[in-house]
Amino acid sequence: MSHRIYRFFSVISMRDSSFGMRGLSNHQLSCCVNTLLQTLSATWELGEILDKWETAAVREAWCNVPLQLKRVLSAMKSDTSRPAPHCNFLRSLDSNRIRLGTQHDADEVFLSILNLLHHQMDDRRLALEIQNLYKISVETCVQCLDCSSVQTLNTYLLSLPLHVKEDHDSLEGCMTSFFEHQELRGIDCCFCAQCEKKTPSKKGVKLLSLPCILSVHLKRFRNSNGDTRKLDCKITFPETIDFSETVKEAFSSDFNQNDCKYTLHAVVVHSGYASFGHYTAYVRQRGSQRWYYADDSHVYKASWEEVQSSYGGNHSSGTAYMLMYRRDSKEAVQQPQLSG
Repeated sequence: MSHRIYRFFSVISMRDSSFGMRGLSNHQLSCCVNTLLQTLSATWELGEILDKWETAAVREAWCNVPLQLKRVLSAMKSDTSRPAPHCNFLRSLDSNRIRLGTQHDADEVFLSILNLLHHQMDDRRLALEIQNLYKISVETCVQCLDCSSVQTLNTYLLSLPLHVKEDHDSLEGCMTSFFEHQELRGIDCCFCAQCEKKTPSKKGVKLLSLPCILSVHLKRFRNSNGDTRKLDCKITFPETIDFSETVKEAFSSDFNQNDCKYTLHAVVVHSGYASFGHYTAYVRQRGSQRWYYADDSHVYKASWEEVQSSYGGNHSSGTAYMLMYRRDSKEAVQQPQLSG
């Protein structure tokens, strides 16, 4: 993506990498992948699982996405003044149809990477561990409005896709809308096995379990008459959230999880328009819990107030497109909560 909107931050020279973050050079419109790599690097649980993976027997290493991800995440943790080398990771994605030199949607690439990790790792136990990091188990119920019979399906998501209103909204509001019952009529009617035909119905989604890492996709792009446009409307989101209080009506009767408090640790930001733009990221460092802003090869100190500037509502600034929340743990509680 070529369109950039620059901001002023407290700049950290890449010659001083004592803060433990490395930038990533932009190769052939790779800002989308660069941004996702910064969020994956901030997801230390993923790195720890990949570190346990024995890769000596991996064939065709050049096109194996999990192997190249393991290597680049390790390089991003090393203390050096230059941007981390990630061309091999980009090439591995390119060989798996995530093409270089092409604009991509961050959520689509994120889900593609998770899918490739699941299918290309030869250690199935570790592959499932990675999937479970992000696995949102849900129960979908469809009730026929003619005979009242109910069909239930248990499935899972790896990212929560939230519809965005065209005016001011909030994460809590988007989630409430997602879990509201919807009536399906006309061309949206569902087949009812009892009535043996398509009938009007009512559809609802309930949570069965929440993952360690909750990825949220704010669906800011709209397709209308063959054109795609971006919604820059304001969407607020909290730094910490307790889902047991915010969307308690979204829980299935089978939901028995006690820990529903989450803390934001990464934000994928999109600047520009639907047809062209630029991706950057805010990430929270594990040790200090401080926020940083990553724009390709440049990394800046940031504050929570600057993260909040990605709420949107201003056409000239970047808007949050994906949010990564981590379920609170004893480690997180014991660490200092620094935002500046």
